[in-house]
Amino acid sequence: MSYKRVGIVGVGNVGSSIAYNLAFQDICDEILLKDIREDFTKAVALDISQAISSINSKTTIKATCSDEEFKDCDIVVITAGIARKPNMSRDDLLFTNAKIMNSIVQNVVKYNKDSILIIVSNPLDAMVYCALKASNFPRNRVLGMAGILDSSRMSYFIKKKIGYKKIEAMVLGGHGDDMVPLIKHTKVDGIPLDEVLNENEIEDIIEKTKNGGIEIVKLLQTGSAYFAPAQATVLMLEAILEDKKTAYPCAVNLEGEYGYKDVVTGVPIVLGEKGVLQIIEMELSSKEKKEFANSVNSVKTLIKKLEENI
Repeated sequence: MSYKRVGIVGVGNVGSSIAYNLAFQDICDEILLKDIREDFTKAVALDISQAISSINSKTTIKATCSDEEFKDCDIVVITAGIARKPNMSRDDLLFTNAKIMNSIVQNVVKYNKDSILIIVSNPLDAMVYCALKASNFPRNRVLGMAGILDSSRMSYFIKKKIGYKKIEAMVLGGHGDDMVPLIKHTKVDGIPLDEVLNENEIEDIIEKTKNGGIEIVKLLQTGSAYFAPAQATVLMLEAILEDKKTAYPCAVNLEGEYGYKDVVTGVPIVLGEKGVLQIIEMELSSKEKKEFANSVNSVKTLIKKLEENI
C-alpha cells in the first residue's frame, strides 16, 4: 500500500480544521502544514498530534518551514489568502489573493509535481483558474471546494424549514451570489423540492443559501466560516485518498461541457484517486441555463480582470 501524504498551505481556521478532521479519519499517513507563521504552525501540528494520540491514529502531522520540506504530496490543499471582512464581497479579494495564489502554486509545484491541487481560497473560481495557469497541471488535478459547501448550506436551510428528512441538495455555478441551486435535482426523501415546498419558501431558502457565508462573516466580525468549508474539503480528500469515485459538485475548468470553454465553475464531477475522473452534464431547465450562464459570465469577468491586471 502506498504512502499517502497530504499538504495544507495556510493554517488558519480553515486549514487547521481540515488538518484536524482529516487526522481523525486516519486515511493518510502524513499531513504537512505550511504557513508564514512558523511557530504557530508548529503549535497546531503538536496540538493535533496530541489529540489524535487518543485514537492511535497512524497519521503524523508535521510543520514545515521551507518549500523543500513541503514535498511529494499526493494532494495539496491551499487555503491561504486574506479572509473576507464585513461589507467585503468575494470579488474584493480578487487581486490580493491572486498574487498570493500564483506565488504559492509556483513554489508548491517545484516539489509536488504529481500532486492534485484543491483550492479553498476566495474568490474560489478565479483562484482555481489562477492555480491551473500557474501550475500548468491538467484540469483533472486542479479543482476547487465550493459546491459541496453551498449544497450543505442549502440542505441546512431546507432542514430548518421542514425538519429532519433525508435531504440531497445540488448547487452549481460560481461560489458567490450567482450560484445556481438546482431545484428539480434537490430531493427531500427522494421527492423534488418543488413538490414539497412552494415557490416563496424555495426562494427564501435560495436567498439564505447565497447569504450563508456572509451571515457568518457579519457575526464573527474578524473572519469567515471554517468548520463547514473544512468538512466539505475533507469529503473531497476522502474521495481522492480512498478512490471512492463519488459524485460531488466542485469547481473545475470546463472544456466544452455545458457549452463553455476555458472558464472555471462548479459542476458535478466524479472524484477519485486521479482527481476529476468525469464531469457530469446534468439536464438544466431553461431558467437554470440562464442562471448558469449568468454565473459563468461573472467568473469570466473576474478572469478578464486578472488577465488585464496581473
